[in-house]
Amino acid sequence: MKPSDAQTSTYRTPGGVTVHRSATPCDPEVLTELVTAVEYRRGGVLSSGMEYPGRYDRWHLGYVDPCLEIATRGREVTATVLNERGRVLLPVLVEALATAGRITDTGADHVTVTVPEPDPDAFFTEEERSRRPSVFTALRALLAALRSPEDPNLGLYGAFGYDLAFQFEHVERHIERDPSDRDLVLHLPDAIVVRDRKRETCVRYTYEFTVPATGDRPEATTEGLPRQTAPTPPVVATEVPAGPEPGSYARIVAEAKKRFRRGDLFEVVPGHRTYARCSSPARFYELLRERNPAPYEFFFNLGEGEYLVGASPEMFVRVSGEPGTGQRVETCPISGTIRRGEDALGDAENIQELLSSVKEKSELTMCTDVDRNDKSRVCEPGTVRVIGRRQIEMYSRLIHTVDHIEGTLRSEFDALDAFLTHMWAVTVTGAPKTWAMRFIEQHETSPRRWYGGAVGVLNFDGSMNTGLTLRTAHIRDGVAAVRAGATLLYDSDPEAEERETFLKARALLETLALGEEQGARERRVEEGDPQESVEEAAPTPLPGEGMRVLLVDHEDSFVNTLADYVRRHGAKVTTIRYGFDHALLDRWEPDLVVLSPGPGLPRDFAMADLLDALAARDLPVFGVCLGLQGMVEHAGGELRTLDHPVHGKPGGVRVLGGRLLEGQGEQGHFQAARYHSTYTVPEAVKGFEVTAVLDEEPDQERVVMAIEDPAARWYAVQFHPESILTATVGEGIVAKVLELARG
Repeated sequence: MKPSDAQTSTYRTPGGVTVHRSATPCDPEVLTELVTAVEYRRGGVLSSGMEYPGRYDRWHLGYVDPCLEIATRGREVTATVLNERGRVLLPVLVEALATAGRITDTGADHVTVTVPEPDPDAFFTEEERSRRPSVFTALRALLAALRSPEDPNLGLYGAFGYDLAFQFEHVERHIERDPSDRDLVLHLPDAIVVRDRKRETCVRYTYEFTVPATGDRPEATTEGLPRQTAPTPPVVATEVPAGPEPGSYARIVAEAKKRFRRGDLFEVVPGHRTYARCSSPARFYELLRERNPAPYEFFFNLGEGEYLVGASPEMFVRVSGEPGTGQRVETCPISGTIRRGEDALGDAENIQELLSSVKEKSELTMCTDVDRNDKSRVCEPGTVRVIGRRQIEMYSRLIHTVDHIEGTLRSEFDALDAFLTHMWAVTVTGAPKTWAMRFIEQHETSPRRWYGGAVGVLNFDGSMNTGLTLRTAHIRDGVAAVRAGATLLYDSDPEAEERETFLKARALLETLALGEEQGARERRVEEGDPQESVEEAAPTPLPGEGMRVLLVDHEDSFVNTLADYVRRHGAKVTTIRYGFDHALLDRWEPDLVVLSPGPGLPRDFAMADLLDALAARDLPVFGVCLGLQGMVEHAGGELRTLDHPVHGKPGGVRVLGGRLLEGQGEQGHFQAARYHSTYTVPEAVKGFEVTAVLDEEPDQERVVMAIEDPAARWYAVQFHPESILTATVGEGIVAKVLELARG
């Protein structure tokens, strides 16, 4: 882009820093390049692959080579210069951090402040809890010094670890920690690419900082200094730790049930860790975005060999609006989970099951009640409300129910107060929250580190956008740790809850495995491995491939869908209205004739004459609904009329035997669509084997649902395999008919 395309602005922060911002349109492909760069240098890429109106929009942003890093270990806060540009700003950070604690270490490229422990005997109200001394006191001082109300993008980007909560709630430690582990890592980027996929814009924002002279210190500026940080390439692991012992999570569930019975807990969300190799975090991030889009997708290179890659479905805390003027605080707790169906119809059935579950509703209700309580600590009276209840969100493997809750922040509080009052979300801890965190500490076998914390941005304009670190891989030295948990209640089933944890982790583990396969394949190609040039195996032929199918239309409204089902399996279909000259059968020589459904009775379409012609030519036949009725009547059977017509209604089909429906449904039973008023019963059928009946009450008449004559290759069903109500088995039945017609 030409320099004239850039828009510029200049402002001054409360800490005395003059900020000069340039905004230049750029190609969205820059973000792809950023992903590659972040694999080797500190930085971050965040995106949203889901759009749910009122909750999430689709966006994408990224940065590399931030000028400064803020990290905490326990109550120590360290600001580290990452390049010469950061060195310009360091004096401002030193002054700000000095107001929050005691400077315990300083140098040309860093400063460390230790925030004092709060007085254990000092009285405080719950409304004051978020203002007690902690590392967030230091963060608040930094945000105040760099306050930039005119800029919605400049801020601190990164990750907040689970152990930060222990600065506010007393939880005795039972799990050993590595003292070198960081609890928080935030970057200050001075070049950010922001793509708004809704407005179809992509802009690169660059910042220059000027710090005024004070005392013996001359004025300093970043103008002309390079944006470059030290490389931090990924490590390839040689060994991967073993996963959790089978049954170990179920034992935790059993222990939790004892606590529920005693009244110690209402719900709790313990987790456990699985492991996989990850040689390329960047490739993993791109694959994860493609395979498992989510509202909070992220890829951070935190330095020191640490990466975070995730596709989190859940907002932690979002704060918008001008500070001190009633900022909006939002959360979207998720609780209630079921697996995806095979298709949209399977999804619909699972959604109905999920919404009908008393247990799943109770889980979300408790989460929302706790969340409302968290907001009530810092929000204006009467403003905390549920604005979305049990909304459905669908992901690659799972379906969740989600509530959307908002409140108006009281003027004396800021975004960090809103963040802290929710720490950590009940959906990753439980209720009562402190007791749940104690249970987790007593029963999990490894520290959570980043899991159950948050990622996102603390903007210098006073806003905030953070997502929970769920569906997240913590990658260190080439090994990805994936933790997953389940929300436990008193009526939880231990084995089922353990299965749910592995289901939640599966999307990430499969994507990690796919990434490693791709990497290995790319390396073989680069090395000239001849195996990579071998042609792929020929695809399995479709059951109808090469077959000619004649579909007889009895003025039906479903005939085209039926034809489509046949074509999907490779057959060539010719559709013709009933009443045609039977001599055409000799010209076309079909491999299968399908008799469509239709209104009326078989005699209205002279179906007996057509069946005579088909029998004379020994042609395979498949009848649907009216087609079945015509075949029954043609063989000397009897038809009857239902007392009440059944149109567009599901019915249970029970398979009795035969070849056509073999293996369909679960344990010989499936749901199918009924559109008929004419029917027959087993004792009225002649010349055919009855292979399925309607699964009705024992004292009701058995309605025939399928017949077959394998010797003649004549098959028929009373239900409609092409209906959406028969989606789970419909295509399989059509495929089987084509297979059987071949003989």
